[in-house]
Amino acid sequence: MAKGQKPTRRRFGAIRQYRSGRWTASYHDPSGKLHRSPDTFATKSDAAVWLSQVEADITRGDWLDPDAGAVNFKEYALRWVEERGVRPTTDELYRRLLRLHILPAFGHRDVDEITPPMVRTWRTERLTATGATTVAKSYRLLKAITQTAVDDELIRRNPCRIAGAGKEDPDERPTATVEQVDALADAMDRAGA
Repeated sequence: MAKGQKPTRRRFGAIRQYRSGRWTASYHDPSGKLHRSPDTFATKSDAAVWLSQVEADITRGDWLDPDAGAVNFKEYALRWVEERGVRPTTDELYRRLLRLHILPAFGHRDVDEITPPMVRTWRTERLTATGATTVAKSYRLLKAITQTAVDDELIRRNPCRIAGAGKEDPDERPTATVEQVDALADAMDRAGA
């Protein structure tokens, strides 16, 4: 900046340089809360582009508070089950699937920390540890909970994106043949039933 020249004021947000030479950006959200960029930038123009994207999201109404998803997944999931108002057997199923299959992997994380690669890894590990039907039920439950987080504007997209992962494909149950039914009826007659 030339001597005596005033710094230019940005229309939206602020950019400043650290002593390290890296750049940071900050802005006020629609409610007035100050937010800083999650990372630093190599150049001032990179910081300006990031700010422009944030401004565009706010203008379009697509902006999500970056701190909104900082909600513990375990607490959110258990509250989700309570809010469903389901029958006792369904409530017990949901809580069992959470306790045995979902919370060990995601219970310690915030909702916004769960990513599609984590979900894929979790599903693969579950498929080797338990039956495919249980994994499908667990996946559907995880997907429903994270979809509610999308609806609650805690996260932008659902991390559960595996096509067909929630579909159950159980083996067909065997049906008795006519000969087997006749044999059973004969046995019951002989037994005096």
